[in-house]
Amino acid sequence: MERLQKVLAQAGVASRRKCEEIITAGRVEVNDETVTTLGVKVDPAVDVIKVDGRPINRQQMTYLLFNKPKGVITSASDPEGRKVVSDYIHDVKERIYPVGRLDYDSEGVLLLTNDGELANLLTHPRHHVAKTYHATVKGVPHGDSLDKLRQGIQLEDGMTAPAEVEYVDINPDKNETIVSITIHEGRNRQVRRMFEAIHFPVERLKRVQFGSIQLDGLMRGKYRKLTNAEVEELRRTALQSHNVQKGRP
Repeated sequence: MERLQKVLAQAGVASRRKCEEIITAGRVEVNDETVTTLGVKVDPAVDVIKVDGRPINRQQMTYLLFNKPKGVITSASDPEGRKVVSDYIHDVKERIYPVGRLDYDSEGVLLLTNDGELANLLTHPRHHVAKTYHATVKGVPHGDSLDKLRQGIQLEDGMTAPAEVEYVDINPDKNETIVSITIHEGRNRQVRRMFEAIHFPVERLKRVQFGSIQLDGLMRGKYRKLTNAEVEELRRTALQSHNVQKGRP
Protein backbone atom coordinates (compact mmCIF):
# COMPACT_ATOMS: atom_id res chain seq x y z
CA MET A 1 0.00 0.00 0.00
CA GLU A 2 1.22 3.49 -0.87
CA ARG A 3 0.03 7.01 -0.12
CA LEU A 4 -2.40 8.28 -2.74
CA GLN A 5 -0.43 11.44 -3.54
CA LYS A 6 2.70 9.36 -4.15
CA VAL A 7 0.84 7.05 -6.54
CA LEU A 8 -0.54 10.04 -8.44
CA ALA A 9 2.91 11.62 -8.72
CA GLN A 10 4.45 8.36 -9.91
CA ALA A 11 1.72 8.11 -12.54
CA GLY A 12 2.88 11.43 -13.95
CA VAL A 13 -0.23 13.38 -12.91
CA ALA A 14 1.81 16.21 -11.39
CA SER A 15 4.43 16.88 -8.72
CA ARG A 16 3.68 15.37 -5.33
CA ARG A 17 2.82 18.74 -3.82
CA LYS A 18 0.47 19.56 -6.71
CA CYS A 19 -1.13 16.11 -6.34
CA GLU A 20 -1.89 16.94 -2.71
CA GLU A 21 -3.73 20.06 -3.89
CA ILE A 22 -5.64 17.99 -6.46
CA ILE A 23 -6.74 15.57 -3.73
CA THR A 24 -7.89 18.26 -1.29
CA ALA A 25 -9.80 19.96 -4.12
CA GLY A 26 -11.95 16.83 -4.43
CA ARG A 27 -10.78 15.89 -7.91
CA VAL A 28 -9.66 12.34 -7.06
CA GLU A 29 -11.79 9.19 -6.76
CA VAL A 30 -10.71 5.81 -5.40
CA ASN A 31 -13.07 2.97 -6.30
CA ASP A 32 -15.74 5.56 -7.26
CA GLU A 33 -15.52 7.38 -3.91
CA THR A 34 -14.17 10.94 -3.76
CA VAL A 35 -11.10 11.28 -1.51
CA THR A 36 -10.18 14.66 -0.07
CA THR A 37 -7.97 13.57 2.84
CA LEU A 38 -4.21 13.38 2.51
CA GLY A 39 -2.45 10.24 3.69
CA VAL A 40 -5.01 7.76 2.36
CA LYS A 41 -3.22 4.58 1.29
CA VAL A 42 -4.09 2.69 -1.88
CA ASP A 43 -2.97 -0.34 -3.83
CA PRO A 44 -2.48 0.86 -7.42
CA ALA A 45 -2.53 -2.74 -8.69
CA VAL A 46 -6.06 -3.26 -7.31
CA ASP A 47 -7.74 0.09 -6.66
CA VAL A 48 -9.32 2.11 -9.49
CA ILE A 49 -7.99 5.65 -9.16
CA LYS A 50 -9.43 8.52 -11.20
CA VAL A 51 -8.51 12.18 -11.54
CA ASP A 52 -11.27 14.42 -12.91
CA GLY A 53 -13.18 11.26 -13.80
CA ARG A 54 -10.36 9.69 -15.82
CA PRO A 55 -8.42 6.61 -14.66
CA ILE A 56 -4.72 7.22 -14.12
CA ASN A 57 -2.15 5.15 -15.92
CA ARG A 58 0.50 3.42 -13.88
CA GLN A 59 3.38 4.54 -16.08
CA GLN A 60 6.81 3.03 -16.18
CA MET A 61 9.15 5.47 -14.50
CA THR A 62 11.52 7.01 -17.03
CA TYR A 63 14.61 9.09 -16.26
CA LEU A 64 16.70 10.76 -18.97
CA LEU A 65 19.84 12.87 -19.12
CA PHE A 66 19.75 15.27 -22.09
CA ASN A 67 22.60 17.48 -23.27
CA LYS A 68 20.51 20.50 -24.24
CA PRO A 69 21.90 22.64 -27.06
CA LYS A 70 21.77 26.42 -26.96
CA GLY A 71 18.68 27.79 -28.70
CA VAL A 72 16.28 25.12 -27.45
CA ILE A 73 13.23 25.85 -25.26
CA THR A 74 12.90 23.82 -22.05
CA SER A 75 9.24 23.10 -22.76
CA ALA A 76 6.94 20.62 -24.52
CA SER A 77 5.85 23.22 -27.11
CA ASP A 78 6.51 26.78 -28.18
CA PRO A 79 3.95 29.12 -29.81
CA GLU A 80 6.75 30.85 -31.73
CA GLY A 81 7.78 27.60 -33.38
CA ARG A 82 11.26 27.44 -31.87
CA LYS A 83 12.92 24.11 -31.16
CA VAL A 84 11.85 22.47 -27.91
CA VAL A 85 13.35 19.65 -25.86
CA SER A 86 10.76 17.12 -27.04
CA ASP A 87 11.98 17.57 -30.65
CA TYR A 88 15.11 15.65 -29.64
CA ILE A 89 13.49 12.83 -27.64
CA HIS A 90 12.48 9.75 -29.63
CA ASP A 91 11.39 6.19 -28.77
CA VAL A 92 10.06 7.24 -25.36
CA LYS A 93 6.39 6.37 -24.91
CA GLU A 94 5.97 7.94 -21.49
CA ARG A 95 5.02 11.59 -21.11
CA ILE A 96 8.13 13.09 -19.58
CA TYR A 97 8.93 16.67 -18.64
CA PRO A 98 12.04 18.69 -17.71
CA VAL A 99 13.25 18.88 -14.14
CA GLY A 100 13.68 22.59 -13.47
CA ARG A 101 14.78 25.22 -15.96
CA LEU A 102 17.64 25.70 -18.39
CA ASP A 103 17.10 28.88 -20.35
CA TYR A 104 17.03 29.28 -24.14
CA ASP A 105 20.59 30.60 -24.41
CA SER A 106 22.11 27.99 -22.07
CA GLU A 107 23.21 24.42 -22.75
CA GLY A 108 24.19 21.28 -20.91
CA VAL A 109 22.72 18.95 -18.32
CA LEU A 110 18.93 18.71 -18.34
CA LEU A 111 17.07 15.90 -16.58
CA LEU A 112 13.68 14.69 -17.82
CA THR A 113 11.28 12.32 -16.09
CA ASN A 114 7.67 11.37 -15.44
CA ASP A 115 8.44 10.82 -11.76
CA GLY A 116 6.71 13.82 -10.21
CA GLU A 117 7.90 12.95 -6.72
CA LEU A 118 11.59 12.93 -7.67
CA ALA A 119 11.19 16.06 -9.80
CA ASN A 120 9.75 17.85 -6.77
CA LEU A 121 12.58 16.62 -4.55
CA LEU A 122 15.19 17.93 -6.97
CA THR A 123 13.63 21.35 -7.60
CA HIS A 124 12.01 22.31 -4.30
CA PRO A 125 13.93 25.20 -2.67
CA ARG A 126 14.22 23.42 0.68
CA HIS A 127 16.30 20.60 -0.78
CA HIS A 128 19.16 22.78 -2.12
CA VAL A 129 20.46 20.29 -4.72
CA ALA A 130 23.75 21.55 -6.18
CA LYS A 131 23.99 22.56 -9.84
CA THR A 132 27.34 23.42 -11.43
CA TYR A 133 27.80 25.68 -14.47
CA HIS A 134 30.72 26.80 -16.60
CA ALA A 135 30.23 30.49 -17.36
CA THR A 136 32.32 32.13 -20.08
CA VAL A 137 32.77 35.85 -19.50
CA LYS A 138 34.69 38.61 -21.27
CA GLY A 139 37.77 39.69 -19.37
CA VAL A 140 39.14 38.26 -16.14
CA PRO A 141 37.09 38.77 -12.96
CA HIS A 142 39.32 39.60 -10.02
CA GLY A 143 39.24 37.46 -6.91
CA ASP A 144 37.37 40.20 -5.03
CA SER A 145 34.57 40.03 -7.58
CA LEU A 146 34.30 36.26 -7.29
CA ASP A 147 34.35 36.57 -3.50
CA LYS A 148 31.08 38.51 -3.74
CA LEU A 149 29.51 35.47 -5.41
CA ARG A 150 31.00 33.18 -2.78
CA GLN A 151 29.50 35.26 -0.01
CA GLY A 152 26.10 35.77 -1.63
CA ILE A 153 25.12 38.74 -3.74
CA GLN A 154 22.09 41.01 -3.75
CA LEU A 155 19.75 40.57 -6.74
CA GLU A 156 16.40 42.24 -7.39
CA ASP A 157 14.62 39.21 -5.89
CA GLY A 158 16.81 39.02 -2.80
CA MET A 159 20.21 37.86 -1.58
CA THR A 160 21.59 34.68 -3.12
CA ALA A 161 22.95 31.83 -1.06
CA PRO A 162 26.76 31.50 -1.05
CA ALA A 163 28.10 29.92 -4.25
CA GLU A 164 31.19 27.82 -4.89
CA VAL A 165 33.31 29.60 -7.48
CA GLU A 166 36.67 28.89 -9.12
CA TYR A 167 38.57 29.61 -12.32
CA VAL A 168 38.50 26.87 -14.99
CA ASP A 169 40.43 28.54 -17.80
CA ILE A 170 41.73 31.96 -18.85
CA ASN A 171 42.23 32.68 -22.56
CA PRO A 172 44.34 35.84 -22.94
CA ASP A 173 44.07 35.74 -26.77
CA LYS A 174 40.28 36.04 -26.65
CA ASN A 175 40.29 37.94 -23.35
CA GLU A 176 37.86 35.39 -21.95
CA THR A 177 37.57 33.50 -18.68
CA ILE A 178 35.67 30.32 -17.91
CA VAL A 179 34.45 30.27 -14.32
CA SER A 180 32.93 27.27 -12.57
CA ILE A 181 30.04 28.22 -10.29
CA THR A 182 27.95 25.87 -8.15
CA ILE A 183 24.63 27.14 -6.80
CA HIS A 184 22.00 25.51 -4.60
CA GLU A 185 19.00 27.52 -5.74
CA GLY A 186 16.88 27.60 -8.88
CA ARG A 187 15.90 31.20 -9.56
CA ASN A 188 15.20 32.26 -13.12
CA ARG A 189 18.44 33.06 -15.02
CA GLN A 190 20.19 33.20 -11.66
CA VAL A 191 23.78 32.55 -12.77
CA ARG A 192 23.58 35.15 -15.53
CA ARG A 193 22.17 37.73 -13.11
CA MET A 194 24.85 36.98 -10.53
CA PHE A 195 27.63 37.67 -13.03
CA GLU A 196 25.87 40.80 -14.29
CA ALA A 197 25.85 42.02 -10.69
CA ILE A 198 29.68 41.91 -10.61
CA HIS A 199 29.83 43.53 -14.10
CA PHE A 200 31.01 40.46 -16.00
CA PRO A 201 28.03 39.45 -18.19
CA VAL A 202 27.97 35.81 -19.31
CA GLU A 203 28.69 35.17 -22.96
CA ARG A 204 28.16 31.39 -22.84
CA LEU A 205 26.66 29.23 -20.12
CA LYS A 206 26.81 25.47 -19.82
CA ARG A 207 25.43 23.38 -16.97
CA VAL A 208 27.92 20.58 -16.42
CA GLN A 209 26.43 18.87 -13.36
CA PHE A 210 23.06 18.46 -11.61
CA GLY A 211 23.42 16.77 -8.25
CA SER A 212 25.66 13.79 -8.99
CA ILE A 213 24.84 13.66 -12.73
CA GLN A 214 27.45 14.85 -15.25
CA LEU A 215 27.52 14.81 -19.06
CA ASP A 216 30.53 12.46 -19.24
CA GLY A 217 30.99 12.73 -23.00
CA LEU A 218 27.30 12.80 -23.97
CA MET A 219 27.14 14.70 -27.27
CA ARG A 220 25.16 17.91 -27.60
CA GLY A 221 21.54 17.18 -28.57
CA LYS A 222 21.76 13.54 -27.42
CA TYR A 223 20.23 11.79 -24.41
CA ARG A 224 20.53 8.59 -22.45
CA LYS A 225 18.60 6.80 -19.72
CA LEU A 226 19.84 7.16 -16.17
CA THR A 227 20.81 3.97 -14.38
CA ASN A 228 18.93 2.81 -11.30
CA ALA A 229 22.00 3.67 -9.24
CA GLU A 230 22.06 7.23 -10.63
CA VAL A 231 18.36 7.73 -9.86
CA GLU A 232 18.76 6.51 -6.30
CA GLU A 233 21.81 8.73 -5.82
CA LEU A 234 19.82 11.76 -6.98
CA ARG A 235 17.05 10.87 -4.54
CA ARG A 236 19.53 10.35 -1.71
CA THR A 237 21.29 13.66 -2.47
CA ALA A 238 18.04 15.61 -2.40
CA LEU A 239 16.91 14.08 0.88
CA GLN A 240 20.35 14.48 2.45
CA SER A 241 20.50 18.16 1.43
CA HIS A 242 17.10 18.69 3.04
CA ASN A 243 18.25 17.06 6.29
CA VAL A 244 21.42 19.18 6.38
CA GLN A 245 19.34 22.35 5.99
CA LYS A 246 17.16 21.17 8.87
CA GLY A 247 20.26 20.50 10.99
CA ARG A 248 19.79 16.75 11.05
CA PRO A 249 22.74 14.33 10.64
